[in-house]
Amino acid sequence: MGDVSRLLRKRFDMRARELGLTRAQWRVLARLRRREGINQRDLAEILEIENITLTRHIDRLEEKGLVERRRDPADRRAWNLYLNAKVQPILDRMREFSEMTRAEALGDISDADSERLIDQLLLIKSNMLELEQSEAKDSAQGVELEAGGTHGL
Repeated sequence: MGDVSRLLRKRFDMRARELGLTRAQWRVLARLRRREGINQRDLAEILEIENITLTRHIDRLEEKGLVERRRDPADRRAWNLYLNAKVQPILDRMREFSEMTRAEALGDISDADSERLIDQLLLIKSNMLELEQSEAKDSAQGVELEAGGTHGL
Protein backbone atom coordinates (compact mmCIF):
# COMPACT_ATOMS: atom_id res chain seq x y z
CA MET A 1 0.00 0.00 0.00
CA GLY A 2 2.87 2.34 0.79
CA ASP A 3 4.48 1.77 -2.61
CA VAL A 4 1.20 2.33 -4.45
CA SER A 5 0.50 5.48 -2.47
CA ARG A 6 3.99 6.85 -3.18
CA LEU A 7 3.67 6.16 -6.92
CA LEU A 8 0.23 7.78 -7.09
CA ARG A 9 1.51 10.88 -5.28
CA LYS A 10 4.53 11.04 -7.58
CA ARG A 11 2.30 10.90 -10.67
CA PHE A 12 -0.06 13.52 -9.28
CA ASP A 13 2.89 15.78 -8.35
CA MET A 14 4.22 15.58 -11.87
CA ARG A 15 0.95 17.06 -13.11
CA ALA A 16 0.63 19.55 -10.26
CA ARG A 17 3.97 21.20 -11.07
CA GLU A 18 2.31 22.62 -14.16
CA LEU A 19 0.37 24.98 -11.87
CA GLY A 20 3.38 25.91 -9.75
CA LEU A 21 2.18 24.33 -6.52
CA THR A 22 3.85 21.82 -4.23
CA ARG A 23 2.14 18.67 -2.95
CA ALA A 24 1.95 20.25 0.49
CA GLN A 25 0.18 23.29 -0.96
CA TRP A 26 -2.19 21.02 -2.85
CA ARG A 27 -3.04 19.20 0.38
CA VAL A 28 -3.76 22.51 2.11
CA LEU A 29 -6.06 23.66 -0.71
CA ALA A 30 -7.85 20.30 -0.89
CA ARG A 31 -8.57 20.25 2.86
CA LEU A 32 -9.46 23.91 2.95
CA ARG A 33 -11.93 23.40 0.09
CA ARG A 34 -13.87 21.03 2.35
CA ARG A 35 -13.42 23.06 5.55
CA GLU A 36 -13.40 26.68 4.46
CA GLY A 37 -13.39 29.06 7.44
CA ILE A 38 -11.47 26.59 9.62
CA ASN A 39 -8.87 28.10 11.90
CA GLN A 40 -5.24 27.57 11.13
CA ARG A 41 -4.50 25.46 14.24
CA ASP A 42 -7.32 23.00 13.46
CA LEU A 43 -6.24 22.70 9.82
CA ALA A 44 -2.67 21.92 10.91
CA GLU A 45 -4.05 19.18 13.15
CA ILE A 46 -6.12 17.67 10.32
CA LEU A 47 -3.10 17.75 8.00
CA GLU A 48 -0.95 16.28 10.80
CA ILE A 49 1.69 19.00 10.46
CA GLU A 50 3.08 21.61 12.83
CA ASN A 51 1.29 24.95 12.91
CA ILE A 52 4.49 26.77 11.88
CA THR A 53 4.78 24.52 8.80
CA LEU A 54 1.19 25.30 7.83
CA THR A 55 1.90 28.99 8.39
CA ARG A 56 4.64 28.87 5.75
CA HIS A 57 2.33 27.10 3.28
CA ILE A 58 -0.45 29.62 3.91
CA ASP A 59 2.03 32.50 3.49
CA ARG A 60 2.95 31.21 0.01
CA LEU A 61 -0.65 30.52 -0.98
CA GLU A 62 -1.64 33.97 0.24
CA GLU A 63 1.18 35.53 -1.84
CA LYS A 64 -0.26 33.75 -4.90
CA GLY A 65 -3.69 35.20 -4.09
CA LEU A 66 -5.27 31.78 -3.52
CA VAL A 67 -5.98 31.91 0.21
CA GLU A 68 -6.83 34.64 2.65
CA ARG A 69 -6.59 34.84 6.43
CA ARG A 70 -9.31 36.52 8.44
CA ARG A 71 -9.29 37.17 12.16
CA ASP A 72 -11.36 34.72 14.14
CA PRO A 73 -14.11 36.81 15.76
CA ALA A 74 -14.11 34.51 18.80
CA ASP A 75 -10.31 34.54 19.31
CA ARG A 76 -8.26 37.51 18.16
CA ARG A 77 -5.06 35.42 18.29
CA ALA A 78 -6.45 32.94 15.73
CA TRP A 79 -6.83 33.16 11.97
CA ASN A 80 -9.59 31.57 9.91
CA LEU A 81 -8.72 30.50 6.40
CA TYR A 82 -10.71 31.09 3.22
CA LEU A 83 -10.21 30.37 -0.45
CA ASN A 84 -10.19 33.28 -2.89
CA ALA A 85 -12.28 33.10 -6.07
CA LYS A 86 -9.03 32.96 -8.05
CA VAL A 87 -8.42 29.43 -6.76
CA GLN A 88 -11.51 27.81 -8.36
CA PRO A 89 -9.91 27.06 -11.76
CA ILE A 90 -6.97 25.52 -9.91
CA LEU A 91 -9.29 23.35 -7.81
CA ASP A 92 -11.07 22.27 -10.98
CA ARG A 93 -7.74 21.35 -12.55
CA MET A 94 -6.76 19.52 -9.38
CA ARG A 95 -9.91 17.41 -9.65
CA GLU A 96 -9.04 16.60 -13.27
CA PHE A 97 -5.52 15.56 -12.24
CA SER A 98 -6.94 13.35 -9.54
CA GLU A 99 -9.39 11.69 -11.91
CA MET A 100 -6.70 11.13 -14.56
CA THR A 101 -4.32 9.63 -12.02
CA ARG A 102 -7.02 7.36 -10.62
CA ALA A 103 -8.01 6.25 -14.14
CA GLU A 104 -4.39 5.43 -14.94
CA ALA A 105 -3.92 3.50 -11.70
CA LEU A 106 -7.12 1.49 -12.15
CA GLY A 107 -6.71 1.21 -15.93
CA ASP A 108 -6.89 -2.58 -16.37
CA ILE A 109 -9.18 -3.22 -13.41
CA SER A 110 -12.88 -3.66 -14.10
CA ASP A 111 -15.33 -1.16 -12.64
CA ALA A 112 -16.73 -3.83 -10.31
CA ASP A 113 -13.26 -4.84 -9.10
CA SER A 114 -12.19 -1.23 -8.58
CA GLU A 115 -15.34 -0.60 -6.50
CA ARG A 116 -14.56 -3.68 -4.41
CA LEU A 117 -10.96 -2.54 -4.00
CA ILE A 118 -12.03 0.90 -2.82
CA ASP A 119 -14.60 -0.64 -0.46
CA GLN A 120 -11.94 -2.94 1.00
CA LEU A 121 -9.48 -0.08 1.45
CA LEU A 122 -12.15 1.98 3.20
CA LEU A 123 -12.88 -0.99 5.47
CA ILE A 124 -9.17 -1.30 6.33
CA LYS A 125 -9.07 2.43 7.08
CA SER A 126 -12.15 2.15 9.27
CA ASN A 127 -10.67 -0.81 11.16
CA MET A 128 -7.44 1.07 11.81
CA LEU A 129 -9.26 4.21 12.95
CA GLU A 130 -11.42 2.15 15.34
CA LEU A 131 -8.30 0.54 16.81
CA GLU A 132 -6.67 3.94 17.21
CA GLN A 133 -9.75 5.37 18.95
CA SER A 134 -10.15 2.32 21.17
CA GLU A 135 -6.50 2.43 22.23
CA ALA A 136 -6.70 6.17 22.91
CA LYS A 137 -9.82 5.59 25.02
CA ASP A 138 -8.14 2.71 26.90
CA SER A 139 -5.06 4.85 27.46
CA ALA A 140 -7.16 7.75 28.79
CA GLN A 141 -9.02 5.38 31.13
CA GLY A 142 -5.70 4.01 32.35
CA VAL A 143 -4.51 7.50 33.18
CA GLU A 144 -7.78 8.17 35.03
CA LEU A 145 -7.39 4.94 36.99
CA GLU A 146 -3.81 5.81 37.91
CA ALA A 147 -4.83 9.28 38.98
CA GLY A 148 -7.78 7.91 40.92
CA GLY A 149 -5.59 5.31 42.57
CA THR A 150 -3.24 7.93 44.04
CA HIS A 151 -6.07 9.65 45.89
CA GLY A 152 -6.38 6.73 48.26
CA LEU A 153 -2.75 7.02 49.45
